[in-house]
Amino acid sequence: MRLVQAKVVRVSSETSDLQKLEVCYQDASGQLVEGRALNYLQLNSCCQVDDLVLVNATAVDLGLGTGGVLFVVARITADIAASLRSPSSNVLDDPASDGGHVIKLRYTPLQRDVLAVEEQASPYHHQLRALRSLAGKPVVCCELHSQVPLVAAAIKSVAPVANVTYCFTDQAALMLAFSDSARAARESGLVDSTISCGQALGGDYEAVTLYSGLLAADSVTAADVIIVGAGPGIVGTDTAFGHGGIAQGEALNAVGVLQGTAIATLRLSFADSRSRHRGVSHHSICALGDICLIEALIPLPLDLTDGQRQTVVEALTQSGLAERHRIVEVAIGEKPIDLRGLEVTTMGRDQAEDPAFFLAAYAAGILAGNLFNERQR
Repeated sequence: MRLVQAKVVRVSSETSDLQKLEVCYQDASGQLVEGRALNYLQLNSCCQVDDLVLVNATAVDLGLGTGGVLFVVARITADIAASLRSPSSNVLDDPASDGGHVIKLRYTPLQRDVLAVEEQASPYHHQLRALRSLAGKPVVCCELHSQVPLVAAAIKSVAPVANVTYCFTDQAALMLAFSDSARAARESGLVDSTISCGQALGGDYEAVTLYSGLLAADSVTAADVIIVGAGPGIVGTDTAFGHGGIAQGEALNAVGVLQGTAIATLRLSFADSRSRHRGVSHHSICALGDICLIEALIPLPLDLTDGQRQTVVEALTQSGLAERHRIVEVAIGEKPIDLRGLEVTTMGRDQAEDPAFFLAAYAAGILAGNLFNERQR
């Protein structure tokens, strides 16, 4: 980990939970450079031009993609710097608390108190206290963050009145504010509410676990359909179990425990250069074959080409997934799914470059929306 001092030269954009800054700092070679920094307003107060900040430069030094930006650890204004010289003052920064007693980012220098939706001080505590079942409610479990807005858009395409809640898990990026697509999906109405679960932080509601987050989605946000998925920056290591697909399998199990209807979004691609992710990704095979202990619904898009469909069916059959789970064929149709202005890519590829990935996510959303419509009837 490398922490360096930087000076704010520009505030590029600001929302209620995130500032995007341009800062001047010394890179790993000692050169004075400018870089992009993110300031999470749930961890620090707002920065202004000429403020000094302490930033974490680890991801930039490593040349990472998704996480390759600077992150503000603390804000040090001239007034604060002067006050620190006085033994009577030792407060560096004090972002507002929401009055909760549950700690997230626990036992790290950035740990933060939150009001968890299920804790005793919450107005929803008694509502959630005895809740144990989703009573068959459809829950779509994603592996990649880019699947989430696609699933949400497909739900809304067949069930416009459906209330959609996104349960944001802690497998990848922990701060929901990091995701521009999650913010856009929320603002556009593709997603109606967000709940950050486990160590994840920044949703409309905070939950201690995915299980209580799912129950809160059912009871507190009155979700008709729930989407579960991690944030950006999921890890893969080309090993059997060292990847983010594990979390998808665990999410499906949680839905099963809570008696929901578990829908697994397949990770499909015929454009990925890595053989382990071509056709049905080995992450999906692992999540559904090794981790998931319940019978899940696996939507299979009928809009794949004949050759692609045959490849997918063979993979599901040879891996035993077709026998263990219920394959549901879903037609997407010729009418484009309305993403409401969101530009979604997967590994830098858009729908024209990797249509199978998008079709698989759309199929999961359409299936969930249709199940909601059936429940309404």
